[in-house]
Amino acid sequence: MTNIEKYNSAFISVFSVNEAVLNDDFSKETVDAWDSVHQLSVVANLEELFDILFEPEDIMALTSYKQGREILAKYEIVI
Repeated sequence: MTNIEKYNSAFISVFSVNEAVLNDDFSKETVDAWDSVHQLSVVANLEELFDILFEPEDIMALTSYKQGREILAKYEIVI
């Protein structure tokens, strides 16, 4: 599985969406179901999929599909 496939799978499984809706506009402002529980679920999935541990400020900042890619780049994970 490629990194983008892993990344997308976290959002697909948490939000029960089709991969086609995942883009830079997918965020807590545009997704009604995005709440703190879903956000933490995405974080937990990404930590498991990429074998990393996010810093607390990164957990709080992961509020969009785009932001998640930027945060992973800090951990040297290229999406």
